[in-house]
Amino acid sequence: MPRLPSDDVAAQVVGAEAWFADHGLPYFIASVHADVEAALQRRRVVGLVVGAVLAAVALGLLVGLLATDWSVGVLVGLVTLGAVLAGYAWVQLRMQTMAGWALRRSRGSLRLMFPLLTRALPLLLLFITFLFINAEVWQVASDMDRSVLWIAVLLFAEVAVTFLLVRLPEEVRTVEAEVDAERVASCCRDTPVAPSTTRLPPDATPPRLPRLPRANLVVVLLFSQGIQVLLLSISVFLFFLVFGSVAVSDDVMQAWLGPGHPTDLPTLGWLPISNELFQVSVFLAAFSGLYFTVYAVNDAAYREQFFASIARELEQAIGVHVVYETLRRHESESDPQ
Repeated sequence: MPRLPSDDVAAQVVGAEAWFADHGLPYFIASVHADVEAALQRRRVVGLVVGAVLAAVALGLLVGLLATDWSVGVLVGLVTLGAVLAGYAWVQLRMQTMAGWALRRSRGSLRLMFPLLTRALPLLLLFITFLFINAEVWQVASDMDRSVLWIAVLLFAEVAVTFLLVRLPEEVRTVEAEVDAERVASCCRDTPVAPSTTRLPPDATPPRLPRLPRANLVVVLLFSQGIQVLLLSISVFLFFLVFGSVAVSDDVMQAWLGPGHPTDLPTLGWLPISNELFQVSVFLAAFSGLYFTVYAVNDAAYREQFFASIARELEQAIGVHVVYETLRRHESESDPQ
């Protein structure tokens, strides 16, 4: 790469780092990359996990003994464990930057998300509605303790995240393979490093992304897909609350569930929604989220539509990373100190 004025190089490096931060890509920034590497050292991670497990077990046992209900203790323990690990990831691993970008992108592209969601929603509602009017589903869901219900929701969410974490790296590798030397310049158009793309060697092969930047792209995709799943689950939950209030009378609930039903929502008895309807709606909404996640992972047409809207941004991130690393090497060569 020809020599550039040091001020121009420094300005483009700073601009690229600001661009990465604004697009939810903190691991692409050299200084943040080093901090995250330190936060992921085995000693620190093992200490965090051991401390989180001990805190979760202790708090879960205490709550279970006080409440005389071990399902409540298990739920509190799981929430405590998840909260400690999520808090560490949120602050030390800079997850707040990635989640913030995903939320901003989702808010700005609701018009594009609606047709993606409605592609799966009709078939999903047709399938789930048959479960909704099934007496056995009402008996199982309404008979759950509230803590057991939320444990089931967490289990569905965990399975959904696992599905995504298995398949999303494949999508990142596919996009990465498409960004060759000829496409770097087009990928960097309208970015802070665009002026330097003409100075790259024409036959240079973009290096493979390091482990953390590739993980950054996977997490960004995970947040983006997770927001879609959450929106669909909330839509299904609200649909069944309305549909159940109209279609399932108190007499039908009593025939399905026996005497003493329906019952009022705890602490929210003024709402025209029974506790049984609430629990069934939550259970089926969580199941719908899992169903939609599996559908999104396996349906080629949906994946093509979803990734068509985000693949350009992934390619742009990879292209900017190539030029950014080149500029950093140029900067270090110009200033050995």
